[in-house]
Amino acid sequence: MEQKTKITGDIHYVGVNDRKSPLFEGLWPLPYGVSYNSYLIVDEMVALIDTVEICYFEEYILKIKKILGSRPIDYLIINHMEPDHSGSIRLIKEQYPNIIIVGNKQTFGMVEGFYGVTGEQYLVGDGDFLKLGKHHLRFYMTPMVHWPETMMTYEETTETIFSGDAFGTFGALNGGFIDSKINVSIYWDEMVRYYSNIVGKYGSPVQRALTKLADVKLSNICSTHGPVWTQKENIDKVVSIYNDLSLYNAKEGVVIIYGTMYGNTEAMAEEIALELSEQGIKDIVLHNANKSDASYIIADVFRYKGLIVGSPTYNGQVYPRVEALLSDILLRDIKNRYLGYFGSFSWASAAVKRMGDFVTKSKFELVADPIEMKHAMKPINYDQCSHLAKSMADRLKKDSK
Repeated sequence: MEQKTKITGDIHYVGVNDRKSPLFEGLWPLPYGVSYNSYLIVDEMVALIDTVEICYFEEYILKIKKILGSRPIDYLIINHMEPDHSGSIRLIKEQYPNIIIVGNKQTFGMVEGFYGVTGEQYLVGDGDFLKLGKHHLRFYMTPMVHWPETMMTYEETTETIFSGDAFGTFGALNGGFIDSKINVSIYWDEMVRYYSNIVGKYGSPVQRALTKLADVKLSNICSTHGPVWTQKENIDKVVSIYNDLSLYNAKEGVVIIYGTMYGNTEAMAEEIALELSEQGIKDIVLHNANKSDASYIIADVFRYKGLIVGSPTYNGQVYPRVEALLSDILLRDIKNRYLGYFGSFSWASAAVKRMGDFVTKSKFELVADPIEMKHAMKPINYDQCSHLAKSMADRLKKDSK
């Protein structure tokens, strides 16, 4: 049993899988589940790095004790205080009353505030270290990736980074937990969806963290969600994904988001997509806001440079689900996108005018004037949709020249 938990040397995986929760943070679907990762370093001194969701504590403590037996844990290192990782702190403290909690100045107030836990603390700052024996831990402060107290712990002898939520992904771990022992294909898209929805607003802090780690050799990435990354090609890919997403880099392609009640606005979206294809744009994704979950839509907005939004007028407003998505996109402070928009109405025009607020606030580059259709598609509307699509395609192609 003990050997199966090893990552490298005396570093063990003691995380758990959640295959029950339908939603993450009560918002984001989990079709493949999610893991809550925790790690144990067994040396002259024993360190536990992060904990797990409290409802999995019985399984969690069993894993720990199968490795340690009756041996105590000396340090609990807290990289991130979000309850899916800190939820078991109070119960760990009950099991190991002499444990020393290691964190930064932002951590300890949260530990007491969430769990009423006090006791001996070890305060660390940027670049500080803790020696466990042959393992040497160095701490890097990474505030707002994606909470103010977040930090990373680097084990110097094995070149292992315990990165908190950074480099995380949705998806439970099926069988093994090390990338070389499992099929990791499902995690790449889930990593984009995880970043876009959970971390997406904090591109600048992520860039600062990546800059801080630029000269740190990474042989193992131990995040709090998803596989342990040990293969060089995978490590490079993980870092590249987080770098591109935090820089708001995107591929040539267009996301068309629309709401529709009776199919007329959808007809506009289909005509725009058809002309985009005729213009040589291959990556085109249409999302009916009534059907597609917001997390997948937002992930695609991070993936592609072009965004076209359509809405019917509804009670004198933007269609509610489209309006909610526009708000979600603004909250993530996405940059460097090209935008077009369109709308329809039956007797009173409103949606197109109100979507103009999104144009102003997003600061996306508008590629053409908006289209507004009354009732249903007519020859002029087909022409307008084609013009919008051509304008978007031309703008995208400029970047590839």
